[in-house]
Amino acid sequence: MNVTRYEPWNRLSQLQKELDRLFDLRSGVGFNDDNSSVVTCDWVPAVDIKEEQDRFLLHADIPGVDPKDIEITMENGMLTIKGKRSSETKEEREGYKRLERARGTFYRRFSLPDTADPEKIAAKGQNGVLEIVIPKHERTQPRKIKVEA
Repeated sequence: MNVTRYEPWNRLSQLQKELDRLFDLRSGVGFNDDNSSVVTCDWVPAVDIKEEQDRFLLHADIPGVDPKDIEITMENGMLTIKGKRSSETKEEREGYKRLERARGTFYRRFSLPDTADPEKIAAKGQNGVLEIVIPKHERTQPRKIKVEA
């Protein structure tokens, strides 16, 4: 006899997400204001965003994702990150007790402020973390205007 762990709160959490999604679809504005992911994606990477004096720094956890499978675009003030984590073509299910590593596509969108410079955005991946550097526009220094008599 196999022992199966039952998590009653998982069902309740899943029901709450479905209800939130239902209300989001009906009204256009729902309980969940984070529209950075799409319902059709298979998983959502965790993302940290930090604002520094001269730039914004974004770190996304994407272990196992090949950099060639990541697409980053910037359009109309929206930064979009999408990609996929490929699975092996042959997968044995018999020996697994539990699978927790997500496979498939991911998609995140972020609205950037007007101070972000879209022409100078740079990205690099290292040790399963995608780092996106979004420089801010150079501030123009105030200019003193001499009043002549």
